[in-house]
Amino acid sequence: MINQPPRPTNNFWIISILAILWNLIGVFAYIGQSFMSENVMKLLSESEQKYFHNLPTWVTAAFASAVFAGLFGSVGLLLRKKIVYPLFLFSLISLIVHQNYNFFIQNDIQITGLDLILPLATIFIGIFLVWFSSKMNKIGVLT
Repeated sequence: MINQPPRPTNNFWIISILAILWNLIGVFAYIGQSFMSENVMKLLSESEQKYFHNLPTWVTAAFASAVFAGLFGSVGLLLRKKIVYPLFLFSLISLIVHQNYNFFIQNDIQITGLDLILPLATIFIGIFLVWFSSKMNKIGVLT
């Protein structure tokens, strides 16, 4: 008799699809930021323009790593692959590096105001996806 992995629940599929959608939003945000035209840049406040013109390459690389590793992890989750845990972990670490720059080096709060909802939500969702993929690995849903 062949040992079959446990069948995923409906919640697994819902979380997998939501993770893909969430990470696609991140990819589009990265692309929008990275390929912003000068015309669009002129519409931003002076402090936002200064932020984008002085953004170090390593911060952009951390942003790209976070969103693309998250997207690949989400697709892997849908395909039920074990590789998702290290992808989500790498995505979370990259996200923390990126957010560290924004809040402690660049002082993003002065640029954007006190809007902490999205940055905190991204970290929370990143932590949740690392936990969820670890749990799915342990119960054998991922192969």
